[in-house]
Amino acid sequence: MKTDLLIGSEWRAAAKRYCLINPATEEPLAEVAEAGEAEVDAAVRAARSCLDSKDWRELPARKRGQLLYRVAELLEQRSKEIAEVETRNNGKPLFESKIDVAMAIETFRYYAGWADKLTGDTLPVSGNFFTYTLREPVGVVGAIVPWNFPLNLATWKVAPALAAGCTVVLKPAHETPLTALLLGEIALEAGLPPGALNVVPGPGATAGAALVRHPLVDKIAFTGSTEVGQWIMREAAATVKRVTLELGGKSPNIIFADSDLAAAVRGAQNGIFYGKGEVCAAGSRLLVERSVHDQVVAQLAERAKQLAPGDPFDKGTRLGAIVSKRQQETVLSYIATGQKEGARLVAGGKAAKVNGKGFYVEATVFDGAKPGMKIVDEEIFGPVLSVLTFENESEGVELANRSLYGLAAGIWTRDVQKAHRVARAIKAGTVWVNTYNFYDPAAPFGGYKFSGFGRDLGREALDNYTELKTVWVGL
Repeated sequence: MKTDLLIGSEWRAAAKRYCLINPATEEPLAEVAEAGEAEVDAAVRAARSCLDSKDWRELPARKRGQLLYRVAELLEQRSKEIAEVETRNNGKPLFESKIDVAMAIETFRYYAGWADKLTGDTLPVSGNFFTYTLREPVGVVGAIVPWNFPLNLATWKVAPALAAGCTVVLKPAHETPLTALLLGEIALEAGLPPGALNVVPGPGATAGAALVRHPLVDKIAFTGSTEVGQWIMREAAATVKRVTLELGGKSPNIIFADSDLAAAVRGAQNGIFYGKGEVCAAGSRLLVERSVHDQVVAQLAERAKQLAPGDPFDKGTRLGAIVSKRQQETVLSYIATGQKEGARLVAGGKAAKVNGKGFYVEATVFDGAKPGMKIVDEEIFGPVLSVLTFENESEGVELANRSLYGLAAGIWTRDVQKAHRVARAIKAGTVWVNTYNFYDPAAPFGGYKFSGFGRDLGREALDNYTELKTVWVGL
């Protein structure tokens, strides 16, 4: 299988190609055209040309919405194929890929409905004036997305940007470009004009950097590591680009003694092991009230031991392959560091193979973890859980907030007043109470502190892709 770059309406080859590896089988998956600076420049110019053309600029908002509904319809028609491609490319279980594709479809439908509802206001100003505001597209958007949810996170940026009337250059992760390329194919089939969506796989250091630095790009929408987000902020300053960043996380999942412990343990398992722990909002710090600590750790360790890595295409598999050999090595390095720093390994901790192949890591649980340990403070992006203990509500909140990050958090309690009180006290963009890892296109998602700024999803995401213009008319 060979893939090319989508630039305008053309599928173009590139001077370089690279080989994708199926992380579950270690076998070659595809040869992918690798965008360099010249290809990114061509894609940006195609996006700018489309933005300035009558075909897009003067297209009625309702018709723009109809095009997005058509994209959703085509995604749904090809959902089985797309989910299978996602699993081969990323290594996640097929049932998770099916959930991802369903979310992508609903994201396009949600923003299709918003396309003709981006209204301004009339303003009660002093003097003899009629004054109103307009919301206009910000321009050409550079969307840079990671490898953990390749299609989903692409749609979180592409759908609202197109709904707002922007055009997009999508730079998928170097490791997982295949479903982004399928999205580009579907966008053309749906009738989007050439250049409305361009797809240019390539390394972040070359293709991503070229996109961030390009003077014709008006906006960067990025999901990825905090370190790269900081670099983007510095580089974007040179051309005063607007930026939204959804960055790293080290999210606390707090179990109080008054919670439904069986549900809380299941929620803790889902919070860290869903998506192999390769989730920005993974509940990787489990904070347990001391009186129930031993019970929770024993149950969780047993569940982790039963959660064996498996073939991502098997119906029963709930722990797939790590996305790459490099990421597997990173995860194993953190596990070794956790043991050296004195945390107690109660489950997992080793690399694994399925049918003799694959970049797998066992579901891993550390007890006796403490702030200051790398496994507690740093984002691992793998199936590794650190358990910490607290004495009371105030200490639990203090531990939860003792992090550079503030992306998400979980709370498990039967006390409704406590749930609301703690939710308000935690410095995080999303707080789940008696659940974890749920998302909806209508619910905004983003972080505090080093987890970034701006929001994906919801009505609020549309603010990322519009400029506000004020018009004064003298009467």
